[in-house]
Amino acid sequence: MQRTRKWAGDGAMSKQEIMQLVKKDGIKFIQLQFMDILGTVKNITIPSTKLGKALDEGIFFDGSSVLGYATIEESDMRLKPDSNTFVVIPWPEDNVKTARMVCDVYDHEGNRFEGDPRAALERQMERAKEKGWVFNTATEYEFFFLLQDENGNPTTKPSDYGGYFDLMRDRGDNVRKEIVSCLNAMGFDVEASHHEVAPGQHEIDLMHANAMTSADRVAMMKYVTKTIAYRHGLYATFMPKPIFGSNGSGMHVHQSLMTPQGKSAFYDPKGPYKLSKNALYFIGGLIRHARETCAILASSVNSYKRLVPGFEAPVYISWANRNRSAFIRVPAGREARTRIELRNPDPAGNPYLQFAVMLAAGLEGIENKIEPPDPVEKDIYRMSAEEREALGIESIPENLGQALDYMRQSSLVREALGEHLFDHFIYIKGREWNEYKSQVFDWEIQNLLPAL
Repeated sequence: MQRTRKWAGDGAMSKQEIMQLVKKDGIKFIQLQFMDILGTVKNITIPSTKLGKALDEGIFFDGSSVLGYATIEESDMRLKPDSNTFVVIPWPEDNVKTARMVCDVYDHEGNRFEGDPRAALERQMERAKEKGWVFNTATEYEFFFLLQDENGNPTTKPSDYGGYFDLMRDRGDNVRKEIVSCLNAMGFDVEASHHEVAPGQHEIDLMHANAMTSADRVAMMKYVTKTIAYRHGLYATFMPKPIFGSNGSGMHVHQSLMTPQGKSAFYDPKGPYKLSKNALYFIGGLIRHARETCAILASSVNSYKRLVPGFEAPVYISWANRNRSAFIRVPAGREARTRIELRNPDPAGNPYLQFAVMLAAGLEGIENKIEPPDPVEKDIYRMSAEEREALGIESIPENLGQALDYMRQSSLVREALGEHLFDHFIYIKGREWNEYKSQVFDWEIQNLLPAL
C-alpha cells in the first residue's frame, strides 16, 4: 500500500494509522531509508516493535560516516520517518515481511539538516506551492543488465543482444517484468517498460507524481532493480555509459506545474503550440541555466561519455515539439497532460537534487519572464557548427570539469541547494574529476605509446 506525500494542504498519516497498517499486514521489520549527497540509498532496519518510538523520537545515527553530511564534531543526527512514504516491500520469496519508510534528516538539536538532499527539494516545492502549484515529475529511467563473472562481479557483457522495442524471450525480459510487478505492488504505477536501443539495456517509465514522491520512488526503484537482478544472476547498473560504442542510459524527466485542482499551468489553448506563457518561461529558465545545472543532472565523469553526438543523447541546448535531438522536448499531450521533457539527466545522480535544480531554474524563468528561443525541429546533430551558431544553439559542458566550473559561478544552483550541499558537492565531485583526469587509460596506451 503506497502512501504519497501531499503538497495540497492535506495532512499526513497519523501514527495510529501506520501502526494499524503494520499490525494488519504482519510487518516484522521497517527499512528507514535516506540518501547521501551523491544519491546512494542508505538504510537502517528496525523491528516493527520499535516503529512507534522511531515515529515519536526518530533514530540517531552517525552523520560523519555518510558522504557529504557532517564532520565528526557534528556527527550526531536523527532520522525522522516521513509517514506518507510507508510501503510494503513485496519480496515474494521472503518469509519476513518488511516495509520501507523514507526519512528526513535532523541535526542533534532537532533542526532540519540543511545537508539533507530531500530538504533542498522540499524548499523548492514550497516555492511552487506558494504560487499555487504542485510540481509533478515522471521519470523514464534506463539501465543495463550485465552478466557476472564466476566470482559474482559485474562484467561489461550485456545480458542480451536485443535492440529498441525488441520482443525478447530471455531472463533479462523476465527479470524486467518481475521488477515492474514489484513496483506496481508498491503502488508506483508503472506506465510501460521495454527493451532499449543498446544490448542488455532496458527502460521503465513511471506515471507522474509530485516531485518528492517521484524522487522517493526513483531511490526505491534502484534498490528493487538491483535486488531482483542479483537474485537472477544478473547485475543491474545505472552507470550512464558502461559499454563503449553503445547508447548510454538516461533518465528523461517529464515535468509539469499543476494546480491543486488538477489544472495545468502549462496549458493555454490559445498560446503558441497550445503552451501557456508559464510553460514558455519555464522552458526559458531551463535553457538559460542549462550549463550551470548540468553537474547536478549529469553528475558523473562517465555521464559525459553518454552526452556525445551520435547516440540520441542531448548535446545542444535547444527545445522542440517533435525533435528528439533537442535538449528539451514538449510531448504531444495537452490540457492536463501538458508537460516538458528534460533529456540530459541520468539515473546515476541524486533525484532530490536533480528535481530541485530543475524546479529552481523553471521558477526563475517564470519569475523573470525569460523567453525561450524559437523551437528547433531539424536534426541538430546534422547541422554544421556555422548553422548552429546562426541559430544561437550552444552546447552543454563537454565533461564534468567544465560542468563544475559553470556550477561554481551559479547563484541559482547555490541558492537551490543551500551552502552545505553546494560546497560539499563541488568538493566531492571536484576530487572525482581531478582523480579521473590524472589516470592513464587503455586507449592512450594502445594508440599513443607505440607512436611516441
